[in-house]
Amino acid sequence: MPDALKIFVVEDETMIAMLIEDMLCDLGHQVAALAMRLPQATEAARTIDADLAILDINLDGRKSFPVAQILRDRAIPVLFASGYGDKGLEAPFEQAKVLKKPFELRDLKSAIDQTRRARN
Repeated sequence: MPDALKIFVVEDETMIAMLIEDMLCDLGHQVAALAMRLPQATEAARTIDADLAILDINLDGRKSFPVAQILRDRAIPVLFASGYGDKGLEAPFEQAKVLKKPFELRDLKSAIDQTRRARN
């Protein structure tokens, strides 16, 4: 599939991570890696071969913004996912796209498309 992306998923809830993975596959994308905790996500962010990343803002009580900064420095677009919507964003990511949980397949597709266009 020509528009297929390799997507790095950072999500600390197992069921949500599995749901996101299924949705990405349904959209024709590939999960490049899945990280569930901040240290694992930080390490992967430094070397991951990904076209885009979906980051849960809150990882077991810790913010994912350090991971987002590593990815941004590597020119990998970041899409945040949060039950709080954009209220959880902090500098310098206030303008990043946020996918509000719970979301449906069409919401995920739209958010990925918008993030690709914006290239945060």
